[in-house]
Parts: sequence; structure tokens; C-alpha cells
Amino acid sequence: MVPCGAVLWRRLLRRRWVLGLVFGLSLVYFITSTFKQEERMVRDRNLLQVQEHEQPILWKVKFSPGNSSQLSNQCRNSVQGKLLITDELGYICERKDLLVNGCCDVQVPSTKLFSCESCLPNGCCSVYEYCVSCCLQPSKQHLLERFLNRAAIAFQNLFMAVEDHFELCLAKCRTSSQSVQHENTYRDPIAKYCYGEYPPELLPV
Repeated sequence: MVPCGAVLWRRLLRRRWVLGLVFGLSLVYFITSTFKQEERMVRDRNLLQVQEHEQPILWKVKFSPGNSSQLSNQCRNSVQGKLLITDELGYICERKDLLVNGCCDVQVPSTKLFSCESCLPNGCCSVYEYCVSCCLQPSKQHLLERFLNRAAIAFQNLFMAVEDHFELCLAKCRTSSQSVQHENTYRDPIAKYCYGEYPPELLPV
């Protein structure tokens, strides 16, 4: 024998208004859950953006006046130049005047310290080695720090890898996407090596 409660429940379910009520409550629950989930996503996204803007980038760069290699009388240098070389102390010399320890021979009259020859006031130079030498001036530290603080996300992977002032100048003076327009033309075909905060000025075509 079927219990009275079950019979009553079946009769209620056969009525349209009961089915409508159940459907309406289900729809309200679905819409409410969807809105709450969307609100959570928006809140989490906004929190992430705030954290990204508030937290400073932890750059590795050290601006100490003496690099560790100086203690052993060894110098890192810009390596690639066929005619000129810049060492990590900021000296620029002809390749033939490079000592066996990797440092420029400071006794040679043509060797220069922190030379900005071929460089424009905007920090762009026509010779890579002069760009590195000029960039190594202690007075350029604040300019480089400002650049690092403003560096776009795209450049973080590049500059996060450098460990000191010399490595930063080597990386900064290399031509990059900042130095070109339309991906194949230099913004300034002469002064294309830049240590400054901003890309080279766009010259009229």
C-alpha cells in the first residue's frame, strides 16, 4: 500500500504551478551562482593587478664601484669589437692595447675612461663600445635605476638576468626592438646603441 505522503507529493508535482515554482527557484539559484563566480573572478583579477603595480621588481643589478673581478686583476670586457674594446672598469681602448688579463692598458694615451665619444645627449651612440663606456659612468646609475623601474614586462626577462652595472650596460647598449621601427629599420641608423631611458628619436623618412 502506497503511503499517503507519497500520493500527496505526486499530486502536487502534477500541478503546473508547483513545477513552475521549482523551475523558477532553480533558475534563480543558477543565476545567483553565476554572478557570484563572476564577481570572484573580477575581484581576484583586480587584486592581482594591484599587487603587480604595488610590488617593486626585485632587480639583481649591483652598482658597486668595484666589481669582484678587480680583486684578482682580471677584467671582463665587451669582447665582440674588432677595433675597440671596453672593459668593466669603463676604459675603452683599441683591441691591440688589451692586456692578457682582459683589461685595457691604461698607460696607452689613446685609452679613455668613461668616454662618451659618438654619443648624443639622449644616451644613444653610434659605436657600441663607447655606449658601454659612457653607460658605466657612476653618474649614470640613477638614470639606469629609473629605466629598470619603468622597464616593460617584455624586458624583465632580459634585464632580470644581469647582476651588476657592467652586465646591465652590455645588455642595454645592444640593439633591441626599442632601436627599430617596423621590425626592420633603425629608428636612428647612426646612433643605434642606447643606454638611456628611452628609445632613439624617430628620424623622418
